[in-house]
Amino acid sequence: MKSIRIFLLISVFVIPSVVLAGGGWTQPLKSGYFKLGQNFIIANRFYQPDGEIVDITTVGLYTTSAYLEYGFTDRLTGTLYFPFFVRSTLNEVEYTSGRPSDPGDAVNSIGDTDIGLKYGLLQNGPVVLAVGLTLGLPLGETEGGETGLLQTGDGEFNQLLTLEASRSLGNFYATALVGFNNRTRDFSDEFRYGLEIGRSWNNRWITQLRFYGVASFMNGNAEGGGGNSIFANNLEFLAITPEVAYNIRDNFGVTINAGFAAFGRRILANPNYGVGLFYTF
Repeated sequence: MKSIRIFLLISVFVIPSVVLAGGGWTQPLKSGYFKLGQNFIIANRFYQPDGEIVDITTVGLYTTSAYLEYGFTDRLTGTLYFPFFVRSTLNEVEYTSGRPSDPGDAVNSIGDTDIGLKYGLLQNGPVVLAVGLTLGLPLGETEGGETGLLQTGDGEFNQLLTLEASRSLGNFYATALVGFNNRTRDFSDEFRYGLEIGRSWNNRWITQLRFYGVASFMNGNAEGGGGNSIFANNLEFLAITPEVAYNIRDNFGVTINAGFAAFGRRILANPNYGVGLFYTF
């Protein structure tokens, strides 16, 4: 059980305002988990609203973040996701026809930050169950760079309610998530869903496969997000993310993952890569 629990705690996949971690388990009293992560996506393809993939000017998003879980009680866990350095870039475009090139652009800023609480409804049976509330704080830049087109956040305050269920069996585990994300500033509300399966090997190596999806209710008319943004309104996707972790010590290790979109709308179509260092206490 301990190795599976640690495994779930390092299962953090980040798309802006998307964090999947911990499953149905909560942190014990005064115990916690910390992860320093680096994610990046360099994209020259984009999912249009109809799901068709088109070529775009290459853009990049590089996110350096801290993630923390802390057990206020055995059933109540606090969470914090803080992207303290986010760099968004737009490549220069040169034309062979002699037309003047379109200059590149970049912005450096903090990103939208999530704070939350998770409460363990059931923690002692074969299936554990937890509910959570996450508040998305709009601290990122919405009109950055010389062009004003670059973003490190979407500018809206959202409230995400989640229900997570998990079960472990020997070295294997599975966890499922459903959630409702209420969004402000006329952004559409969202249904979120996720599934993780994984296994620990010799208490050192850990492998997992994660599915995370967002479906829009299409009930908002906000224009937030540029045409090639991952902060656009009414974006939809299903991300498939394999991850490998290695416990260097019992309470310290490293992770590496790559996220691929099985389908999407209004979102970048290239893979998202991530590495991280984690510590449990």
